[in-house]
Amino acid sequence: MTSTINAPDLWAARLPKPSLDGHKYHRGHAVILGAETYTGATRLAAEACSRIGAGLVTVHSQAQAQVYRATLPADIMVRDDALTALNRPSTILAGPGGCSDAQASALSGLQGPLNLVLDADAIRLWPIFKPRSCIATPHEGEFERYFDGHSGDAEKRASEAAKLSGMIVVLKGPQTVIASPDGQTVLNTVASPYLAKAGTGDVLTGLITGLLAQGMPTFDAACAGVWIHGRAGERIGPGLIPQDIISEIRPILAALIG
Repeated sequence: MTSTINAPDLWAARLPKPSLDGHKYHRGHAVILGAETYTGATRLAAEACSRIGAGLVTVHSQAQAQVYRATLPADIMVRDDALTALNRPSTILAGPGGCSDAQASALSGLQGPLNLVLDADAIRLWPIFKPRSCIATPHEGEFERYFDGHSGDAEKRASEAAKLSGMIVVLKGPQTVIASPDGQTVLNTVASPYLAKAGTGDVLTGLITGLLAQGMPTFDAACAGVWIHGRAGERIGPGLIPQDIISEIRPILAALIG
């Protein structure tokens, strides 16, 4: 199948730009469900989400709240009360570092309009959230685990999974595919081999979540997050660690927004 090549011309006009009279809630409230074991993954996602511009970022964890309070930057809030008590979340990210059964149960009980980003083992929840606005971000192993039975190249498999699930599917790889339920596919060719490192996918999900929280249209947010992530990888090159990507976001955003 033929995909559009990912480039800023597709989505840059809809990148979130804060207004002079805006406040933090105008820039969205992103909530990230904190992993109980692999807490570093949650931390990377939360920092990326904040850096890309979300007005508020909250890590929600009843099991590891003290760890997150001790290790996250000061601008990121940590809550350990009921998930339903959070104030006006616009986007929720689940999965970086793991999603427990208790978190899955709390997430499935939420009401109202919400954007959801499902990563790693939280992708298993997609049948529950099929009516909602969702993005799933599997790598190849997770795709085979949670979207079994699809064959063909990455573009075809991602497109079929998107149509089946009703979600936007971001199939991560050397050339990441972004597929929409309506059949649209975008192929990302901006990347670096140095992105093949633990933690870089958590940064990507944080970027997508932060753009969604600010009101960027769902498919555009997925495409923009993937491109910005890949461009950062190109700029950093050898020696890249995931934290470097977060630091590289500022000059990339400045060039895109002008």
